[in-house]
Amino acid sequence: MRAMLLRAPEPAEEGPLKPVELPDPEPGPGEIKVRVRACGVCRTDLHIVEGDLDLPKLPVVPGHQVVGVVEEVGDGTMRFREGDRVGIPWLYDTCGRCRFCREGKENLCEEARFTGFHVDGGFADYFVAKENFAYPIPEGFPDLQAAPLLCAGVIGYRALRLSEVRPGERLGMYGFGASAHVTIQVAKYWGCEVFVFTRSLEHRRLAEELGAAWTGGPDDEPPEEIDSSIIFAPAGPLVPKALKALRKGGTLALAGIHMTPIPQMDYGLLYWERKVRSVANSTRRDAEELLRLAAEIPIHTEVEVHRLEETNEVLLKLKRSEIRGAAVLEV
Repeated sequence: MRAMLLRAPEPAEEGPLKPVELPDPEPGPGEIKVRVRACGVCRTDLHIVEGDLDLPKLPVVPGHQVVGVVEEVGDGTMRFREGDRVGIPWLYDTCGRCRFCREGKENLCEEARFTGFHVDGGFADYFVAKENFAYPIPEGFPDLQAAPLLCAGVIGYRALRLSEVRPGERLGMYGFGASAHVTIQVAKYWGCEVFVFTRSLEHRRLAEELGAAWTGGPDDEPPEEIDSSIIFAPAGPLVPKALKALRKGGTLALAGIHMTPIPQMDYGLLYWERKVRSVANSTRRDAEELLRLAAEIPIHTEVEVHRLEETNEVLLKLKRSEIRGAAVLEV
């Protein structure tokens, strides 16, 4: 099968992923072999190829927003049959035994494995998934439009929940890439007023098209105080700026898996019971709820489509914030 393989981390400018031919994977018990039709390209993929994260496996095939068709099932498989269309996100599997799994916090599992990180992912013709961590794709979503829901959508939804924003309140968003452009649609569905902070004029235009009440740059002062905020951009200096705009008792959720250092700041920005919390991975519940909401709203994903062989170019565009909406590989 064709695959884009990372042998060693390099800057995106160096073309770190190499096109290779690998043996087709075979499903084991409780697993499904998926013929990949589409795979989203995520900022986490960029952090992986550039070495911002400690990599547990090398070489590795990245990619964790996989949409495809079940081609073969392993022994004991119960949930899916050959021909079913499925999606696979970042969370590949968990131990099911540790205290976090028992408490319904499987995103914090001590032995969690992640797609395209601990195991080879979806930048390839075929992919093997655990059937209990795969999801039916709602009808009405073409493969290319469904792919961004599986990480950008799911992690954005979890960040929205952890921001504690309530229907009718004012939500701030810092950065407006793939995740934010899905999350704003859920927030608007909940009746929230959304303020978007981003350097990109093109991203501001997309935010306005999707219903943002106000858009501006990260240094701009919003016209009203904000109830809850989410930082999507991996930029630590945004934290004090976001706290400054937050009301007393408000929550700031940090949605990224990686962030540059947060600068020293005055305690007054945290006083009045403002909260800062990270968002770590996601659970199966998050994925199930987001996919259900996606069909109910319905969510429209803005996608920029590329071929598998163009993955390095896509990562570079992502690094330069040149993607409108989400980038998806048509495999």
